Amino acid sequence: MDPPRRFCPPRPGPGPGPGPRPAVPVARGLRGLAAFSPRLPSPGPAQPRLPSSPFPALFRRLGLDERPPLERPLGRGRAGDGKAPVPPGPVQQQQQEEEEKGAALAALPTRGQAQGTKLVGKGATVPVGLNFVKIHCQNEAVYQYHVTFSPEVECRGARLAMLKEQHAVTGDVMAFDGSILFLPIQIPKVSLKARRKGDGEEISINIQMTKVLEPSSDLCIPFYNVVFRRVMKILNMSLVGRHFFEPAQATTLQKYSLHIWPGYAVSIKRKDGGLFLMVDAIHKIIRSESVLGMMQTIHAQSQRTFQDECTKQLVGSVVMTRYNNRTYRVDDIDWDKSPKDTFTLASGQEITFVEYYSKTHGITIRELDQPLLVHKPREKLLPQGKRQLDLVLLVPELTFLTGLSDLRKNSRMLKDVMWEMVQSPQQHYQRLTGLLRRIRDTPEASRELERWGLVLDTDIYRTQGHILPVERINLRHRSFLPAEDVGWHREVAKEAPITTVSFNSWLLVYPKRLQHLAKDLLGAMRSSSGAMGIQVGQPMVQELRDDRIESYVRSIQSSLGSQDKMQMLLCIIPSGRDDIYGAIKKLCCVQTPVPSQVINAQSLMGHPGKIRNVVQKVLLQINCKLGGQLWGVDIPLKQLMVVGMDIHHSRCPGMRSVIGFVASMNHILTKWYSRAVFQMPHQEIADSLRLCLSQALKRFYELNHSLPMKIVVYRDGVSDPQLDTVLKYEVPQLQKSFQTFQNYQPSLVVVVVQKQLSTNFYCLTGEELVSPPLGTVIDHGVTSSGRQDFFLLAHHSRQGCSVPTHYICVWNTANLSSEHLQRLTFKLCHLYWNWPGTVRVPAPCKYAHKLAFLVGQVLHHEPSAHLNEQLFFL
Repeated sequence: MDPPRRFCPPRPGPGPGPGPRPAVPVARGLRGLAAFSPRLPSPGPAQPRLPSSPFPALFRRLGLDERPPLERPLGRGRAGDGKAPVPPGPVQQQQQEEEEKGAALAALPTRGQAQGTKLVGKGATVPVGLNFVKIHCQNEAVYQYHVTFSPEVECRGARLAMLKEQHAVTGDVMAFDGSILFLPIQIPKVSLKARRKGDGEEISINIQMTKVLEPSSDLCIPFYNVVFRRVMKILNMSLVGRHFFEPAQATTLQKYSLHIWPGYAVSIKRKDGGLFLMVDAIHKIIRSESVLGMMQTIHAQSQRTFQDECTKQLVGSVVMTRYNNRTYRVDDIDWDKSPKDTFTLASGQEITFVEYYSKTHGITIRELDQPLLVHKPREKLLPQGKRQLDLVLLVPELTFLTGLSDLRKNSRMLKDVMWEMVQSPQQHYQRLTGLLRRIRDTPEASRELERWGLVLDTDIYRTQGHILPVERINLRHRSFLPAEDVGWHREVAKEAPITTVSFNSWLLVYPKRLQHLAKDLLGAMRSSSGAMGIQVGQPMVQELRDDRIESYVRSIQSSLGSQDKMQMLLCIIPSGRDDIYGAIKKLCCVQTPVPSQVINAQSLMGHPGKIRNVVQKVLLQINCKLGGQLWGVDIPLKQLMVVGMDIHHSRCPGMRSVIGFVASMNHILTKWYSRAVFQMPHQEIADSLRLCLSQALKRFYELNHSLPMKIVVYRDGVSDPQLDTVLKYEVPQLQKSFQTFQNYQPSLVVVVVQKQLSTNFYCLTGEELVSPPLGTVIDHGVTSSGRQDFFLLAHHSRQGCSVPTHYICVWNTANLSSEHLQRLTFKLCHLYWNWPGTVRVPAPCKYAHKLAFLVGQVLHHEPSAHLNEQLFFL
């Protein structure tokens, strides 16, 4: 076996794609949610520690055995499929039994309901199409075999080649990963002979059947995805990462040196309604200028800080190598290496990068003194059990940036790019049906699916959704029902919020050259504040001679130090000065805690109507940061606390991740408590939850003189494979926080929020497909067969297709049915005070995201505890 290599080049792949030039890559409350009757406990000393798992005693009391740990679900993007512990479904008979046995019984993990037996939600119905295609399995079974080679053959490619030579026994249709073989036919246990091409040695191949699988089994889904990858390659599509693209159909934006590749994200998944092919029409943006060209531009603009600027702009970005259409994340830049350096091939031969690319790809590297980009792949386990981490070194001349990372600053460019990429529901549907037609009309592609007995429907999956009632928005003096697809911007600008905080002692800081903007700002604030019921006093003004960071920091520190009760700081900064913004926020959130509002000068330039709109939003934000409450919705569920959680991961190497934790402090969910806690870099499962929830419960008791009896947690940012980990690791942390109080056992609901989806909703209006109305819910057919989950479209998409949010209930001791969770979730999507309209996820999740982002991206320290009850992060 070859010794471990320290460095390796990008793995060879297919040649460049076609083209002469290299492309760069009405509202009623929640019913049946009566509050629990037990007397609320008071805070007291912590009880003795309970076992880390609540299950053993619970099982013994019920006369049940504790189940062994379950295996992680198989298949890409699987959501458990009945193999993970989940709360029972919302069947009325089950609910009645659970109430008799007590709330704790509802938390028992159960096997999922039988396929297609989920109860459909109540309400007005709407026909909905989704970008799912039903798959019918016509084979009786799929057979799994274990294959061994004697003597051992280490090369996987050689094993596959030798097995393919035995097609007289195995047939022409197979899926083989080196040791596990899947066939659509049954063969007896056999021992076959083959010759190794390298030395002619005779090899014995032993094939033994180990399992007979149902065609729609979870174990079949991984290789079904492999089969469909073959189908996409038959259609001449290029695999880039995990998705397929058509470089030949690329759109070129010469003005910005960009190529936009059309493509598809495809995967096979098993849902409550059976086996589905999920298809999403996507795009990839690739620069036509190489990374080397970009580095040369940076050098021409800033020679002194050249390396720092390159690191800032490149590290964390994703690049593509056109010679094999592979993508890599740039983790570092090695300034001490160049293409003239050597690396070791798998054969042990030393070769320079220049020679490698010339011999392997026929590419001549012209710039010999350029540094190399470093990609650090994930650790891989060698056959002997040793872990190896190879560094992939990339030549900047041959790599191209992908995505819109630094292009977002150019609003005109972003608008032009989005114009090319955004598709209406009708256009999206036509691309999906076009792909299905191509598969059907290409004999080789159809044959590849038929070999495994897979037949695709000729159209997308259609079902009945239901629409949740419109929610009533409550202000101080009036309530109203918002118009469909329209927010309540006018109402909040002309009506008094629920509560307001007058700010009379506040500081205004700006550089002298922006004096005219400060004057316009003060005038607009006074003219707009009256209608909104907010009193704005005369500020203490600090006019700076320049716009250096030091000038801002010294002036703010001096002014805050001389004033005992400064309510608010408002700063006007020049456009594009993120460094000043960061310094002000660190000072006001960590060192000298005071709510702060930083305004970009560019936003105050333009016609008076624009400035008035900006000032109205600023006044609302300031009111929130001072503890005011803007609007609310009807919350009939009493003794309730709602929690939002999200985690921010920094793109900078070694930077710690941040947990954003936000909890409601009153019964109408308009007062919030927040915490931010650091943990290890890129760690997705949260620590410190016991501390966060315990402190939130203590503060809730201080404010309300009672404790919540129902706690609903919305956990954002968790993928399907991590659901069981959340259940086993995060839920016990939350439960342990209850031990802070004597005899306190509230019911707990944990809902995972997934917004990074490829699921689209279509609604047929006349002959045109459009986005479904707000509040559309799908809770059957394409949901998990083993969990209480649903898709909710809570926001209005002005452009493109409507992408719903997926909600998965992983823990439920409150007897909340799916209908109750859907109604509560939709209500919370109306309570994000940065936007007078509905948003994609519940407001506490948005708040947790904003908090974690500010701390992880700007502050890099935990905010002062003095700000925990103010939405300072808006």
